[in-house]
Amino acid sequence: MLQKELIIETGGRALIDITARIAQTVSGSGVEAGLCHVFLLHTSASLLINENADPDVLADLETFFSGLVEDGDARFLHRAEGLDDMSAHIRAALTHTELTLPVQNGRLVLGTWQGIYLWEHRYRPHRRRLVVTIR
Repeated sequence: MLQKELIIETGGRALIDITARIAQTVSGSGVEAGLCHVFLLHTSASLLINENADPDVLADLETFFSGLVEDGDARFLHRAEGLDDMSAHIRAALTHTELTLPVQNGRLVLGTWQGIYLWEHRYRPHRRRLVVTIR
């Protein structure tokens, strides 16, 4: 078993491909078969698995969520850190803050077109903490 904390520096609202960082952690763990659990220690960002071949998919996800949950919506009371504050929390609530993936032959198992993304929902840059547990 291995447990490791990873720090991901974000540049603001974007989907950041973290597949290589997670795969590298798995391959260095010594675990041949098991599970990799990734937990994000934040409430205004999220994790997802999605297509890694066509960047239009990521742009379309952002477009959809921007229309679904608008920044500065007058219904939202929570604005302590700006107009994107509550919308970021709602985006995180609608997606995931943890993922569990299989490990086989010492490697992370993903489909051909799958990548792992940290989705930063805030406009300003952040240091996001992930706990990766492999067993």
